[in-house]
Amino acid sequence: MSIKKPSNLRQGFKTGEHIVYPSHGVGRITSIEEQEVAGFKLELFVIHFEKDKMTLRVPVPKIVSVGMRKLSEPTIVKKALETLKGRARVKRTMWSRRAQEYEAKINSGDLVAISEVVRDLYRSEAQPEQSYSERQLYEAALDRMARELAAVDNLTETEAIKLIEQNLLKGPKRGGKGDAEEAEAEETETEEEAA
Repeated sequence: MSIKKPSNLRQGFKTGEHIVYPSHGVGRITSIEEQEVAGFKLELFVIHFEKDKMTLRVPVPKIVSVGMRKLSEPTIVKKALETLKGRARVKRTMWSRRAQEYEAKINSGDLVAISEVVRDLYRSEAQPEQSYSERQLYEAALDRMARELAAVDNLTETEAIKLIEQNLLKGPKRGGKGDAEEAEAEETETEEEAA
């Protein structure tokens, strides 16, 4: 009986590669280990999350059920950046329900869904303050998105955040020079309606 060496490639994933783990964001597969648990041999991906200074061991058969995936393709990244330029869509439901929906989108690992949270919770200097929980969700989504963009486009996280913010500022009512004109037009309309 020969001892088979564990390959460094499993289900399309290989050591040294960056991946997205939905509930933790971008990590890097540092190795593939074999452990014996209750008499069974189990292969595990060892994933290191640099920013969180955390290492996770995920059984190879579980990667599909936990939603682990490769980094997004450039077309998905482009779609996520385009999403940032759209109009914020804020439902008229209680904050607790919206917060749950935002949290679910962040933990889905879907880059476009995360970009929707960034877009919807973004506040420019000209806009009103956010609550603490809104700010926390916004920063969590921004961090997840920035880490994936940085890994895909080989940028620093700071450069990725700047790219995200540049795209946010291209959206409607974001503090650009067109906003002053829009605000004036709205004031004029209000004055006319009052007359």
